[in-house]
Order: sequence, then structure tokens, then C-alpha cells
Amino acid sequence: MTSAIAPLTDFSLWARGDLLVIILLILGAVLLTRLADWARGKIVARIDALSGSSEELVRSEAAKHRHVVAQVLTWSTVAVIYTVTAVLVVQRLGVPLAGLVAPAALLSAALGFGLQRFVQDIGAGFFLTGERQYGFGDVVRISVAGVAEPAFGTVEEVTLRVTRIRSVSGEVIITPNGQITQVTNLSRDWARAVIDVPVPSSVDVAHAIDVLQRVGEEAYASERLRKMMLDQPTVMGVERIEVETFSVRMVARTLPGMQFDVGREIRALVAAAFRSEGIIVSAEVGAGRPTADEAS
Repeated sequence: MTSAIAPLTDFSLWARGDLLVIILLILGAVLLTRLADWARGKIVARIDALSGSSEELVRSEAAKHRHVVAQVLTWSTVAVIYTVTAVLVVQRLGVPLAGLVAPAALLSAALGFGLQRFVQDIGAGFFLTGERQYGFGDVVRISVAGVAEPAFGTVEEVTLRVTRIRSVSGEVIITPNGQITQVTNLSRDWARAVIDVPVPSSVDVAHAIDVLQRVGEEAYASERLRKMMLDQPTVMGVERIEVETFSVRMVARTLPGMQFDVGREIRALVAAAFRSEGIIVSAEVGAGRPTADEAS
């Protein structure tokens, strides 16, 4: 009878001591991670509020970087909390940490080959964040090793391990940072809308250029479009000559990320101006190769 009660007594003492501490450690880790996530939400909301209160149409580079830093710090904090909690729990279970050094070294060597890519992703994430290659809200085109087509979209989340972007069609593309070979940032500092206008060869070149120059002046005079442009659109001249058409290029310098909206608006103005001038562009003419910003 005494031998049967002794184990129960030992378990009761352990449950009221170490087991209670283990439960408190796990609950504390969960609460701290939720606190970190709550703090990140507050910081991001503050950044968004400051960006929304300004009269700028696009986020500043500093705001984009602060957004990314908040995400990276939260991810790193959560990793540290869980790691420390795991070590403390192992100690409370009575496992000697000194005795785990040799097995841990062998295990780390065995897993090193499998974790090489993970470590590579973490290292690349540090460089991406420190060098400010892109930030939250940037429009980027990312080339990935082993993938023929680059990933194109808007940056939604950046951690030390992965970058998440959303494509124009709404798809979410998650790319490990270590697999990124090239980044094209389409919304850094300023952008350029490039519009190649197909014109029938029967139309006088000087007349077509004069119409496009008037379109550029009209676009820059528009209060809504002028907020998105840095200067008046210019007509560069004839870019390409084909059998039945020639192409005239217009270029407009815009705020970062606004090149697509400005390009669409200018194309609409060009179509209206050509219609009023009696310049008809057939469907076959419009089915040529895409312009620079359409291809992107």
C-alpha cells in the first residue's frame, strides 16, 4: 500500500511544481506572441494612418520600409519566444542540457544539409530588409531560380524567410527569399508610362505628332492626372515602322506605381483625339506587340 501511494505523492508534488511551471511557460509564450502580433498591428495601423493623412498619393519609401521592419521584427520575436520557451520546458522536465550538447551537434550536422535552404532564406531576408530592395505596397517583378516566368504583383508581406505578393488577377505568390535571383521594383522613387500609339501609314507623321502633343498637354492640364505625373508627357517620335502603320511613342514620368493608371488614361485620351481627327486605327493595327508597360 505504501509503495503504491509513494508514486502518486511524487506525481502530485511534480504536478504542483514543475508541471505548473511548464503550463505557465507555455501560456506565457502564447500570450507574448499574441502581444507581439497585437503590437505589430498597432504599429502597421499607425504607419497606414500617417500615410493616409498625408496628401501624397503613394506611400513614402520610409513608410514602406517601416512596414517591412515591423513584420520582420514580429516574426523574429515569435521565433525567439518559442525557442526560449522550449529550452525552459526541457529544463523543467529534468533533461540535462549539458548532456544534449553532443547529440545536438550530431543532429545539427545531420540536418545541416536539409536546412541549408532554410538558412539561405533567412540570410537573404536580412539583406532584403537591410538594403530596402522593396517594401510593403511596392509593385515588383521577381525572378525565381528554376522558374521560367517571373512573379509579378504587389508586395503584401515580407518575413525573413519568404516574400508574399499578390498578382493582378488576385493570386497570392509566396517566394522563398533565398530563391530570388533578381528584383525589378516598378514603384521606387518614380516610374514611367510608355505608350506606343499605332498610326495608319496614310496619316501625316507631323499631324499625328501634333495631335499627340495636344493630348499630352490636355492630360497634364487635368487636375486628377496632374497629381499622378511629375511632368508633362512628351512625344518621343516614331518608334517603329511597319508595312501599313508606324508607331509613335509617348512617355510620361509618374509617381511610383502610377504608371499603369496614367498609361490607361492617356490611351483613352489618344483614342478620343484620334476619333475627333478622323484617324481610324483598325483592329488588325491594334493587335500588334504590347508596349513596354503592358508587357510588365
